[in-house]
Amino acid sequence: MQALGERIGHNCRPGDLVLLVGDLGAGKTTLVQGLGQSLGVAERVTSPTFVIARVHATAAGLPQLVHVDAYRLGTALEFDDLDLSADVDESVTVVEWGEGKAEQLARDYLVVTISRSDIGDDETRQVAISAVGERWTSSDLAVMAGS
Repeated sequence: MQALGERIGHNCRPGDLVLLVGDLGAGKTTLVQGLGQSLGVAERVTSPTFVIARVHATAAGLPQLVHVDAYRLGTALEFDDLDLSADVDESVTVVEWGEGKAEQLARDYLVVTISRSDIGDDETRQVAISAVGERWTSSDLAVMAGS
């Protein structure tokens, strides 16, 4: 998951929104750690479950990382109360559990769905990456998928 996060991060630019979908323990935060590493985040990236959102400074010239865990938010209205729209244009915003809540932040966004495989060991994951809008091309998706 960390390597996938790095590949996604290398393709991100200011204003990008990435929604992460997956069960508890699927690897969403691990993916964000890799994404943060690719943006030059120096501090440890941890799940913002109890604080809802964290803003991470990045290396010079790279967009800051806004990491949101919307698990405890019930509706899109509660999500809107976070007032993240001010940061979206200059940041890469990654939202765990954001499906149905965070889509209004950007017209174009990525959806990364992570699930545990039914076969093999507990570490095997299946990932689907889909794009909404025109920002992401099929070649971007192929690079991120490691193809």
